[in-house]
Amino acid sequence: MISVGDKRLGSRSDAATRETLIAELESLVAELESNVKSSPTGAANMGQRKNIYIVPSERRLLMWSAVSIFLCLGAAVCVRAQDAKQSNDESWSITRDTAVANCNPMRTTESHSKSGNRTVDTQRVEVLGLDKRYQPSFETEAETTQVDATTKRTVVRTYTWDGNGRRQLWRITEEESQTTPNGGANVVRKTSAADVNGSVQVVQREVQDTRKIGSNVEETTSTVSRPDSYGGFSQSEQTQELKTRGVDEIVQATKTRLVPDGNGNWKVAEVTENSIRDDGKNRTTDERILQLDLEGRLYEKSRTVSNETETATGEKKSTVETYSDYVPGYRYSSEHLNQRVTTIQKKGAGGEVIEGQIEQPSAGNPHDSPKVTMTTKYVVKYGFAGTEQSKTVEQRDGGGNFYVVSVETQKSDKVSAAQKP
Repeated sequence: MISVGDKRLGSRSDAATRETLIAELESLVAELESNVKSSPTGAANMGQRKNIYIVPSERRLLMWSAVSIFLCLGAAVCVRAQDAKQSNDESWSITRDTAVANCNPMRTTESHSKSGNRTVDTQRVEVLGLDKRYQPSFETEAETTQVDATTKRTVVRTYTWDGNGRRQLWRITEEESQTTPNGGANVVRKTSAADVNGSVQVVQREVQDTRKIGSNVEETTSTVSRPDSYGGFSQSEQTQELKTRGVDEIVQATKTRLVPDGNGNWKVAEVTENSIRDDGKNRTTDERILQLDLEGRLYEKSRTVSNETETATGEKKSTVETYSDYVPGYRYSSEHLNQRVTTIQKKGAGGEVIEGQIEQPSAGNPHDSPKVTMTTKYVVKYGFAGTEQSKTVEQRDGGGNFYVVSVETQKSDKVSAAQKP
């Protein structure tokens, strides 16, 4: 599977495929949550749904734990992706068991296979049912074909299971990307969804074009179209991104999102500004998101600053600080620190350990120094035929004590680059 935490790997077409997968999973989770909340008897009647067992209030805890793991272990995920890219293995599989407080255990199975110009990645999520057996919840299959030296075609299918245990197609995304001789790229993406009768219809089309307009300047434009009331498709969103590589390996990027204004014109909805400095060992990223206020003027809504460093011994440290104009306990005004995520990665001959923590201001006393609210520990052990991994997430309760909210174990037959002679 394509790693969520990876921010450095892959070509533009690979990144587009990764964003497609993430969007599919996020959309599916949102729909599952909606189904749960619409249940007439709430949590007391959860057992009647064979493929959903997560209580709504605890689901938020689960998602928060998952997001925390991704944030705290982004560096480790990046290493995993690099290992996979360097590996000559044609196939591998991963089995991951996750236990979250007050939620039914989950099991995630991933597999990767490559044959010739065709690659297939699958992920299936199962939830332990009331009969103590794992019931499939959803499955994603991504099939990528390298048509020729410049053309790649990817099809992502997402399946769910109905109350009778039958698998049904929920959504399909088809993407074709082409690189151009001058270093540009063209991507055409079509998303289709199944209705209540199982009929599949196109719900979104996207065209993305990247071209070089200078030796160090790259421009990317994207247009999204959705079904309109006339039976056709109308443009619903545009994005324009300008990326410039300057001196000292500094990359500046400005991305503008446009939406229709109702009068046949386009108006700015959001602007994202990025500044990245990377010398191979140290990396600093500064991202600012600007939105429109009630008077139509742009203002800074949030800011994220991240620093990644690596010592001579290979120890890596990452700090990500998020600032927002809304922080519990503060009035809407200037930005304040909303969250700080710190991770330290240490590698040894037999494996690696990544420890992380999340610091947040207190809602009751926001002016006090941020306190650690969550910790994570990620342990990887190298074996002859693969790796074994464990993740533990602890959260602080109201009394200041930490308790375990999530435990995850993983076994893989994929041999990482660090294990090879």
